[in-house]
Amino acid sequence: MPTPSMTASKWTPYWQAAPMAAVFIVFFILPLIATLVVSFWNYTQYSIEPDFTPKNYVEVFDQCIANLPSLCTTFATYLSTLKFCFLVWLLTLLIGFTVSYFLVFHVRTLTMQIVLALVCTIPFWTSNVIRMISWIPLLGRNGLINQGLLGLGVIDTPLDDLLYSDFSVVLAFVHLNTVFMLIPLINSMFRIDKSLIEAAYDSGASGWQTLWNVVIPLCKTGITIGSIFVITIVMGDYITIGVMGGQQIASVGKIIQVQTNFLQFPLAAANAIVLLITVLMMIVALTRFVDIRKEL
Repeated sequence: MPTPSMTASKWTPYWQAAPMAAVFIVFFILPLIATLVVSFWNYTQYSIEPDFTPKNYVEVFDQCIANLPSLCTTFATYLSTLKFCFLVWLLTLLIGFTVSYFLVFHVRTLTMQIVLALVCTIPFWTSNVIRMISWIPLLGRNGLINQGLLGLGVIDTPLDDLLYSDFSVVLAFVHLNTVFMLIPLINSMFRIDKSLIEAAYDSGASGWQTLWNVVIPLCKTGITIGSIFVITIVMGDYITIGVMGGQQIASVGKIIQVQTNFLQFPLAAANAIVLLITVLMMIVALTRFVDIRKEL
């Protein structure tokens, strides 16, 4: 027969997890359910009416079939957002992996590793907006880069594509989000047994062979976690695209923000659910490469 102490110990893990579960339910599950419910409501120019209608989802993909083989606005916007997402993911991965590899395998002392890691992360403690708009004086027609190139005689007229373009959007995204790729990669590389690297070199492996066959496979967890952070942030971001794109570049997040401003909450909720499903599909595809729960 179970004693009171055994019963209490049985429920202890549940009581310990209860506060975090409550926070998760209140701040994630309930808002998500509310968004899903509102996405089926009806709305007019003047009111929002509780209902159960799929017209908001139909409107999201309105005329997509009729416009084939041309892309409808929704698919074109998703392709544009996915393009930014892929470019930012690739660049942050290359930068984050290079910096992490240098810090872990080429910096010898732990103190210097910590100092350099802080140097990489401290700039990210400031506001995203401040770091974003700091590029505008550099990239504008009369900015420092154009003036420098004109002064050196490299160009005859200022470059217009440096600011309010795809280039400036990608640059700002990489600047803002590299830290989210860097930290998981540093964590994964610190956990690699250095004797494995030495064994690979002793077996005659070159630096590239060691990197490809030893370091990268052992960093799969960090790459996956960093990729999830970067992808989820970029897919829903509308401020960076709005500011650095000069309000001229469309994204899914921007569409949702505009619809919210015009009080089209059911339509915005439907777009948000479609975006959530898209991001979840990308995350599921990433987790196919590594079991994060097992690796952490």
